Amino acid sequence: MNTNFEKQLMNLLEQHKDEIIKIRRYLHEHPELSFHEKNTSKFIKNYYQNLDCEVHDCGDGYGIIVDINANNPGKKLAWRADFDALPITENNDLPFKSKNPGIMHACGHDGHTAYLLVLGKCLIQLKNQINGSIRLIFQPAEELAPGGAISMIKDGCLNNVDDIFGIHVMSTFPTGSVQLHSGATQTGRANFDLTITGKGGHAAMPNLSNDAIVAGSNFVNAVQTIVSRRIDPFHEASVTISSFDGASKAYNAIQGQVKMKGDVRIMNEDDRSLIRNNIKQILDGTDVMFGTKSELNYDDNYPVLINNPILTQEAKDWIKESNIPEITEIKDSGPITPSEDFAYYGEKVPACFYYVGCQPYDGSIHPHHSPKFLMNEDCLIICAKSAAAIISYYFENE
Repeated sequence: MNTNFEKQLMNLLEQHKDEIIKIRRYLHEHPELSFHEKNTSKFIKNYYQNLDCEVHDCGDGYGIIVDINANNPGKKLAWRADFDALPITENNDLPFKSKNPGIMHACGHDGHTAYLLVLGKCLIQLKNQINGSIRLIFQPAEELAPGGAISMIKDGCLNNVDDIFGIHVMSTFPTGSVQLHSGATQTGRANFDLTITGKGGHAAMPNLSNDAIVAGSNFVNAVQTIVSRRIDPFHEASVTISSFDGASKAYNAIQGQVKMKGDVRIMNEDDRSLIRNNIKQILDGTDVMFGTKSELNYDDNYPVLINNPILTQEAKDWIKESNIPEITEIKDSGPITPSEDFAYYGEKVPACFYYVGCQPYDGSIHPHHSPKFLMNEDCLIICAKSAAAIISYYFENE
């Protein structure tokens, strides 16, 4: 490999590690929801305004691509970071606590954007040494389906890209830990909204009504048999009814309608249609059994995230070879149960999405999407340096 390039890149990142934290804190103070990240997008574009690179809007939201290219022939490597926040009220006493009411960076996307912004700036300074080109993909709206990746892909963010990487910080992993998994790595997802309509009435005269709560409760119990009795035991899947609304202010009223929300997770795409069809069959049976009428709005969205085995093993080896002092372990993460729209990139080009621990040193774990989510900011230089290691080795033979 070009050890001189790697050394220069690591030194530049070390010089700018305080800047990474400063940017992360600014973004944390100014979070924006999925598909509404106007100011964050502007911040990213302004950061590269006077640097020697090409910056373009991409997709039908606020996506940005940054091309770093010295016109040296070779492969094109893409690196992605997301920058949307969540509709959560922060419950942390931080000097850089969210200033936007009801909105919080509770998943680490502020950190993803911060490390990649600075890594990009450092790569621009060294771009003449790169035998190929690098594309940075700053993606909005990871948290909310249909996600920001789809429209960016349609708009050409992966045109001529050979491979793509991404990182997610993980509060459940100790800081210093870098973890990668080959193959099916994060679950695919579907969501649904369901309305079951019967006939409301007086609780003293149930024979004149058609209780939608009873029908809905039967449906809730029945769908739990899909995973236990329809899915291969060696596959991972879940069906969750996350909301059941049949509320009434009266004690003596039979409800004529209930509304539900559901969440489906799979680790094998073959199970996607099986679960969807079984939900529909159970719902049809519920309507026949109880004489109800159901309306189902079913949204199949994020696919299973597949890490390319060769690329993932190479990344693991490259990070090890770099002997980054801040990294205390490199291991297999195993499958990760949440879903990620980075999966869409992996359907188009070889991809590797890996994880960097960000757990506070006191061992406290506040899960992602919690109002008390905390990031150990020492993880940010690990994100940047592990990426730098991969980039250095990736272009070794170009």
